[in-house]
Amino acid sequence: MKSIKQQLQSLPTTPGVYFFKDKKGQIIYIGKASILKRRVSSYFAKNHKDQKTPILVENIADITWIETVSEVDALFLESEFIKRHKPLYNVREKDDKNFIFIRITMQEDFPTVSLVRRPADDKSRYFGPFVQSYGVRQALRHLRKVFPYFVKDKHKYSSKLEYQIGVLPRPDISKSDYRKQIRKLVLVLEGKSTQLIDQLQKDIGKLSKKRSYEEAAELRNQFLALKALNSRVVFGGDEKIALGVDSALFELAELLGLKKAPRRIECYDISNFAGGDSVSSMVVFSDGLPDTKAYRHFKMRTRGPNDFAMMQETLTRRFSERNKAWPKPDLIIVDGGKGQLSSSKKTLDSMDVKVLTVGLAKRFETLVIDSNDISSSTSLRKEGGYYMYNFEANSALLHLLQRVRDEAHRFAISYHTHVRNTRTKRSILDDIDGVGPATRKKLIRAFGSVAGIKQASRADIAKVVGDSRAQSIISQLAR
Repeated sequence: MKSIKQQLQSLPTTPGVYFFKDKKGQIIYIGKASILKRRVSSYFAKNHKDQKTPILVENIADITWIETVSEVDALFLESEFIKRHKPLYNVREKDDKNFIFIRITMQEDFPTVSLVRRPADDKSRYFGPFVQSYGVRQALRHLRKVFPYFVKDKHKYSSKLEYQIGVLPRPDISKSDYRKQIRKLVLVLEGKSTQLIDQLQKDIGKLSKKRSYEEAAELRNQFLALKALNSRVVFGGDEKIALGVDSALFELAELLGLKKAPRRIECYDISNFAGGDSVSSMVVFSDGLPDTKAYRHFKMRTRGPNDFAMMQETLTRRFSERNKAWPKPDLIIVDGGKGQLSSSKKTLDSMDVKVLTVGLAKRFETLVIDSNDISSSTSLRKEGGYYMYNFEANSALLHLLQRVRDEAHRFAISYHTHVRNTRTKRSILDDIDGVGPATRKKLIRAFGSVAGIKQASRADIAKVVGDSRAQSIISQLAR
């Protein structure tokens, strides 16, 4: 307890993420705080209303923490580390259903902003993930007053109250002006609020010189609101954690004989259900955290259920001349064992790509390494031309690698579902006489899907395509 008291005295009064560890050095709880010193010290108060906290405190032998610029940064890091370490006492947060993302439908003329549990491959912009919704909702509540936005279709609003209290754009706002506002919001969510503040200051000066005082006043209000919010609300991945915080990266470097911890890790996965609509995914982790802006997916040209050939195609396209501007990874992970690793390495060697590549075999969670890529190691088991490594169940390194691989799998599945659904929608509508690309687009925009069209009334469909065509569509869909 003497050591704990010293650590409590050393805690800063800034936002951040804290880690409670047991006597074995295992992380047993991860939390976030607006003021680290106050939040962590509260655990060691004498009176607790719940039964879990005293048991947790009894098992705390060490405390570490990461300072962040804002509470929202702390939200982001807390989410990532809970997924990584799966601490014993973070019971509620272990379920992926608790993670939320901010979604902006940039593909629409008037984008909407919402919170969702799982991102879809639908051309929207996603920011997150976050473990708990409260802090994110609070941040968006502040930002909506600075940049009023729609949360549902612009044309479905009947009350003017929300316009009057300043959380919705003015009723007559143009598409161009509204999208400018959304682009400003995106800058804040990307962690570029300082850049935006500087630009607003310049624009205010220009408008004042032109005597456009009304427009200048509007920008001035945004400028002042952002200045006030800047210390509390900062989104985005620009503020990366210090690399030394994540011991798993250094453990990985030591295991693989790397001179330094891998800063950019790429992982690939194939989604190939019943041989149709096959796709592959590439996810990127930078400094141990998902770098969603660098994610990519590929629609496979290879025919048939051949995972080896599809991985070869994926790697060939990823490292093609066309994509030479993409940063080179420090480590490549492929989902699979010896066969998949061997096939992938042959492809990379044929393209003269010199990047250490390993496999992660799912059945026994075994790391597979070509024996030619590293020197002999006492911690690795030799099997033919490969070194094999099995992790302890609570290994932080295992959790990191699983997190990377599972993210690649999730991203591949989401894209596969999108491709398959898109094909299904198009094929049904394409078979209907009198429905061309323009009409199909109108119908999908109005009703969301083929199922939505089937459920719509003739009168509703007629509003979109006309009465005679509506009857034809209804008749053909009913076949």
